Amino acid sequence: MSPPDRATPVAVPPAVAPRAAPYIGRLRRLTGSWVPAVLIVLVLLGVWEGYVRLWAVPKWLLPAPSVIAMTLVVSRELLLAHTLVTFVEVVVGFGLSLLCGVLLACGIAASRTLERALYPFVIASQMVPIIALAPLLLIWVGYGLTPKIIVVALTAFFPIVVNMVDGLQSVDPDVVNLLRTMGASRWQIFVKVQVPTSLPFLFSGLRVAMAVSVIGAVIGEWVGSSQGLGYLMIRSKPQFLTERVFAAIVILSVMGIALFVLVGVIEKLAIPWWHNEPRRRSLSHEE
Repeated sequence: MSPPDRATPVAVPPAVAPRAAPYIGRLRRLTGSWVPAVLIVLVLLGVWEGYVRLWAVPKWLLPAPSVIAMTLVVSRELLLAHTLVTFVEVVVGFGLSLLCGVLLACGIAASRTLERALYPFVIASQMVPIIALAPLLLIWVGYGLTPKIIVVALTAFFPIVVNMVDGLQSVDPDVVNLLRTMGASRWQIFVKVQVPTSLPFLFSGLRVAMAVSVIGAVIGEWVGSSQGLGYLMIRSKPQFLTERVFAAIVILSVMGIALFVLVGVIEKLAIPWWHNEPRRRSLSHEE
């Protein structure tokens, strides 16, 4: 009798491969999302550099990207000192707006009386240009960090309150009725249902608030200050140091993007279920 046929052995992948697969997928998604933007920026910088050099544009009118990069290196100590001041204004003002905005949103969502009394004032606060309030703050509280922090807080306050109120009021009424039939108190419904439901809305408002906080800090420094990147831009403009103005703009852009990304990272750590659920749905549709 001939020996029985034996199946050809199949190579078993190492056990570490399934564990490495998610990290590889995350790396591909990360690089895939940033590569197009980086390529566009590089192309724009190349066109900008070529235009300035080809047409011999004066440095005071439009400095080349290479000149701006050189300014970032040569004037790094000066730029760093003013960057730290602006950064403190943004962080402290944003923290103040977060604290006051969340407390006010909880009060508005918990009481119809407070909603009718305060919500119109929250909306009306955005009808007055912040640049018109900044000079008044200088008169009332003087120079220094305080008026800039207040300007940042007023700038970031509105998106936090509005989004938080929408999140607290977007609770499914059937869930609330179910908890009430089970004997849950109003505080338990607020903590276990309303707060978790409002977190995605809150973080959406925080991303917007963080982006406009940088703008608020610069506006406050433009009106009156002796430190900060906004002050440095105002001082550099009449001296025709246009490359220094562009260097400050680059730093402000990097600061805003970094803080925006930081809020996104905190969001994923705080509410991972909000990001994992859409991903599971998309994967199930693909399968």
